[in-house]
Amino acid sequence: METLNNFFLAVPKMATDDYVGFTFFVGCMAMMAASAFFFLSMSSFDKKWRTSILVSGLITFIAAVHYYYMRDYWATNAESPTFFRYVDWILTVPLMCVEFYLILKAAGATKRLMWILIVASTVMLVTGYMGEGVDQANAQVWGAVSGAAYFYIVYLIWFGEAKALATSAGGETLKAHNILCKFVLIGWAIYPIGYMAGTPGWYEGIFGGLDMDVIYNVGDAINKIGFGLVVYNLAVNSSKQAAAA
Repeated sequence: METLNNFFLAVPKMATDDYVGFTFFVGCMAMMAASAFFFLSMSSFDKKWRTSILVSGLITFIAAVHYYYMRDYWATNAESPTFFRYVDWILTVPLMCVEFYLILKAAGATKRLMWILIVASTVMLVTGYMGEGVDQANAQVWGAVSGAAYFYIVYLIWFGEAKALATSAGGETLKAHNILCKFVLIGWAIYPIGYMAGTPGWYEGIFGGLDMDVIYNVGDAINKIGFGLVVYNLAVNSSKQAAAA
């Protein structure tokens, strides 16, 4: 009991009106719950879908661990945990790109497509970190490079090779691909708003009054959990069709 009490005493306390810290806490709990859901459901599907569900669980689990540390960092220092944030993203965002490859693999997707998406997402994140955490004086330039990598990903999945493969697959695969594309186009668009809210530039008059961390936290919950649920739904529907055939 004494050890347990010491643990809780060591955890930094948040003020009751700390809505930023609250979003870190809720984000951690939501990601952890999603991870448990995905991991425990893996045995319910055909073998070909288990890797996709595993990756969905890993995405939310990695995020949950980082949110735990980010919540404590915020409570202790009252400043944005930029480094932890980008460590989280450099692990989870490429995995989200891998999901496109996994659901399109049966339609002929190659590892080349997977690595193109991974490299593009890595460029997007590294340049974003440079502008937000290293060289804020040139945040607009780094943001532009990051944005270019983002739009390249959008092009590949909406109009390029990934879209062609999804169209040829049709059915539930095409439906899931289109939903994931909307997450990237709309859901990922939340992050540039957070970036502009936290860095100097011509956009300060528009987004300067917004809280960067709240925007990022909401975006993470929507996108990472949402991605996993789309893949889960695809696995459920495809397994039902296979059983009925």
